[in-house]
Amino acid sequence: MNDERKGTGSAAGGVSVAPPIPLGRRAVLYAVRGAGDATVDEVAGALGITISGARQQLSALVEDGLLAADEIPRDGRRGRPRITYHATDLAEALFPKAYGALTNELLGYLADEDTGTIDRLFARRRDHRIEAALERLAPLSTLAAKVEELARILDEDGYLATAEATSDGGFRVVEHNCAIVAVARRYGQACASEIDFIRAVLPGTRVERVSHIVEGARHCGYDIQAA
Repeated sequence: MNDERKGTGSAAGGVSVAPPIPLGRRAVLYAVRGAGDATVDEVAGALGITISGARQQLSALVEDGLLAADEIPRDGRRGRPRITYHATDLAEALFPKAYGALTNELLGYLADEDTGTIDRLFARRRDHRIEAALERLAPLSTLAAKVEELARILDEDGYLATAEATSDGGFRVVEHNCAIVAVARRYGQACASEIDFIRAVLPGTRVERVSHIVEGARHCGYDIQAA
């Protein structure tokens, strides 16, 4: 992903990413986050670098507290356990975030004035995103193409999104990063509006959330089937 990309997806405004670590190390961190869990070999393959180079960067990120390592026993086989890496809570600030503490503070003031205002704000944000996304999806004729484009839109919005076909003939969109995690953890309307958005821009489909960052998963996943 281009580190200098500006927000061009469905959300109003841009997405900023702080660069407090070297670019090479940040690329490794993004590769791990994009996979959810990744081994040294997988990181090296994804970035086209040597295994020793990947191991060096991963070790540095673990020392910095930005990655954690898990040992996975090899089923029925001898030898050292397989080591996988995943991003820690400390690394959250290094991934795209469209909102933060100030937004929560302002939303709190609005809620004090009128609890219905919060619902209306999230509804307006959802409707704006739907309108912008439909303009891009409208020229596409197949569900597969629409899902791929939706993943690009979500990626541009800061969600590090990917799309893949599933074995049952459907599709899965995965958001490896929550661009509004601070808000989502406080206001359930954020997550409700996200799945409403996906359902609205893919009419004629069934959309089900199968994993949820707010509930402790490492990504948000949405299974999509033609109705």
